[in-house]
Amino acid sequence: MTGHQKDCFGVLDKVFPMGDRGLREIVPDCLDCPDRVDCLKASLDTQEGLAFKSRIMERSPAHGFMNRLKRWSDRKELSMRLKKPRGNTKWQ
Repeated sequence: MTGHQKDCFGVLDKVFPMGDRGLREIVPDCLDCPDRVDCLKASLDTQEGLAFKSRIMERSPAHGFMNRLKRWSDRKELSMRLKKPRGNTKWQ
C-alpha cells in the first residue's frame, strides 16, 4: 500500500458501486490504482461491505451437510462482525 491514499479508499459505493443492471461493478479508474486490492478488501470490511456479503450468502444455496455447516459458520461470523461497534471495523 502506498503512503498516500485517495479519498475513495475503502468506500464501497465509490470503488464497487451498483451498476446499471443492478450488479456491483469495479470502477475502471480503480484498475490502474496501486492500492486497488487493499482498497477493495477494506471496502468489504466495512459495515456496508459486510451487509453486502451477508446478502450474497443468503441467496447462495448450500447443498450437503458440510456445505450447510460451513455456510452456518460463515453467516455466524458475519453476524458477529455486523454487530461490532462501527468505529472498530478490523476483525480480530
